[in-house]
Amino acid sequence: MGTAALGPAERSAALDRMASQELDVVVIGGGVVGAGVALDAVTRGLSVGLVEARDFASGTSSRSSKLIHGGLRYLEQFNFDLVREALRERSLLLQRIAPHLVRPVPFLFPLTHPGWERPYVGAGLVLYDTLGLSFGYSRGMPGHRHLSRRRALRIAPALKRSAFTGAVQYWDAGVDDARYVMTMLRTAATYGADVASRAQAVGFLREGERVTGVRVRDLESGTEFDVRARQVVNATGVWTDDIQELVGGRGQIHVKASKGIHLVVPRDRIHSLTGIIMRTEKSVLFVIPWGRHWIIGTTDTEWTLDKVHPAASRMDIDYLLDHVNSVLAVPLTRDDVEGVYAGLRPLLAGESEETSKLSREHVVAHPVPGLVMVAGGKFTTYRVMAADAVDAVAHGLDRRVPPSCTDQVPLAGAEGYRALWNSRHRLARSSGLHVARIEHLLQRYGSMIDEVLELIERDPSLGRPLSGADDYLRAEIVHAATHEGARHLNDALTRRTRISIETFHRGSAVAQEAAELMARPLGWDTEQVKREVEYFTKRVEAERASQEQDTDREADAIRLGAPEIVPVALPEGHGV
Repeated sequence: MGTAALGPAERSAALDRMASQELDVVVIGGGVVGAGVALDAVTRGLSVGLVEARDFASGTSSRSSKLIHGGLRYLEQFNFDLVREALRERSLLLQRIAPHLVRPVPFLFPLTHPGWERPYVGAGLVLYDTLGLSFGYSRGMPGHRHLSRRRALRIAPALKRSAFTGAVQYWDAGVDDARYVMTMLRTAATYGADVASRAQAVGFLREGERVTGVRVRDLESGTEFDVRARQVVNATGVWTDDIQELVGGRGQIHVKASKGIHLVVPRDRIHSLTGIIMRTEKSVLFVIPWGRHWIIGTTDTEWTLDKVHPAASRMDIDYLLDHVNSVLAVPLTRDDVEGVYAGLRPLLAGESEETSKLSREHVVAHPVPGLVMVAGGKFTTYRVMAADAVDAVAHGLDRRVPPSCTDQVPLAGAEGYRALWNSRHRLARSSGLHVARIEHLLQRYGSMIDEVLELIERDPSLGRPLSGADDYLRAEIVHAATHEGARHLNDALTRRTRISIETFHRGSAVAQEAAELMARPLGWDTEQVKREVEYFTKRVEAERASQEQDTDREADAIRLGAPEIVPVALPEGHGV
């Protein structure tokens, strides 16, 4: 079974099918939870459609800390079941579901209090490792180890000697969150789900009290159509309350947005062989290895402004720099920052008594017949959330539906990945690419690497790196449009690749070249190419300017000054 592509023709066909038949379930939201629900439902034999108003993973699911972790801090709260659940999911993703996308990452915890801190932290990590090992969840992950200050400085020379007394090292895992979501959607489409981005749910279909589907607006064409479904799942994260308002009445789940920002700096700015984790007065701060870069995060502040484009202020950036510099021998400055991204966490607030609470971390509710709501949780446990939501769907369908099997379903690109990794030198010789390029492609596409290599074979010029972003090949931009659902330049430079945060120019130096590469598969004329480049450039300018503002409100106002390439759907009667 070949992997389904998410190109322009496939999108059109998916929209046509959604408009012409009644589905078992339609999912609103193309983030990690919505994608997980679509995959869970379709692999249980249900007919599935998914609509996303913007790009896949364009909200919280592309702006996380890029970690798959057990939740070490939950041990302090005695949430052992939660940690065990997360460690189980971490193991499944590493070993079976997505070994090409999820990889082990070491972290060093510098100790600052002599005496009590080492045994306290050590005891927590013994429990962390034990919870994993006792269920086989830590297979392939090294256990934690205690280090003296001298040994810690050998693996992390960047640390300021006076800032710590010793350290403990442990392991978790990292992931490219947006790529993971897109790969999950391709997997769901391969099993028969219809998925479409730039398709906004603007209302619900009703038969009396019962929800019987959604009204969808195609934001690319402006046309509207009905998608009829026996059950609708709202998996929109921080937009949960907005979707509930479309149903009418008081919602059962209330979500509050919390902003977290991250900085990206070049790898050579922090001399270390390991990631770093440290406590702050509010939470924890991570320095996470990310290819030729480090990701530093995160903050945790209330956000009540624009949800589509949360803005990072100067205060946010300075907060992270001040805290990381407290342990670095050579401090970072704003000039070292290549990229900044801000995301919103959907935090549960004030659930009503009717809400079915399925764990401390997420909630599933069935507020009216035909509608299931799922919210909360974290990236690591998306699969559990999705299974719980589809269990609620099955209950509403009032027929026998098989149990979830996604713990046994590898994502597209996982099958054969390890054999191809072992054969990467042969692949390099046969393709004419350097082995380092093959490794890069394998860790992004897994066994779907053939799709990219075929593009290069047909057009050898696609085997060249992008000018100004040489970590990525020109073929990857074309592939984003033909196979991965990228509809606009911003999709390719911000989520299919991470050029917008991994270069000091934030992607503006490659915008023209990338837009011209996308033009042919997407049918753009020269005017559309020009519009795409102008929009992307203005977005970068607006983000840079917003990051010079002192407050959230000032930063938000400037970020909103950049135009939208796709018109935002307006209420009925106001036009599009």
